[in-house]
Amino acid sequence: MNKLNFLFFSLIWLLFSFNLTAQQKDFSSCSAAFLNEKIIVNEYTTVGKCVVSSTATGKLTLHPVTLSEDKIPIPGEKIQFKVAIRDGDSKTLMLFSEKTCKEIEIRDILKACRKGDHIVLLTLERTWAVPHSEILVE
Repeated sequence: MNKLNFLFFSLIWLLFSFNLTAQQKDFSSCSAAFLNEKIIVNEYTTVGKCVVSSTATGKLTLHPVTLSEDKIPIPGEKIQFKVAIRDGDSKTLMLFSEKTCKEIEIRDILKACRKGDHIVLLTLERTWAVPHSEILVE
């Protein structure tokens, strides 16, 4: 019976330790929104702002970024995402489309937006941190 208890508790501990390891990896990789392969955020810091014109055109994408001092963040391969719109007045968040994207024409999103709304990028994997996930439409 002692061996059975030992095996049982060992298995529980092993599963628990795997769970802790997985949780430590949540949102551990940096990513950013790009429009026509140019990063949208004005500075990749905690105070950076993402703004697009209501007449913007081009492909909106989400990329992993490699940060280095005094250099523009380098984009990696495109990341899958979904798009939502946060209403500027009521702050209500509405899913723009059920579609999962790697890129989307920003004009298609802007047709559903008004000035003051935010385009919100939603990741599908817990690996990706998107600190600047809301893009103000002006």
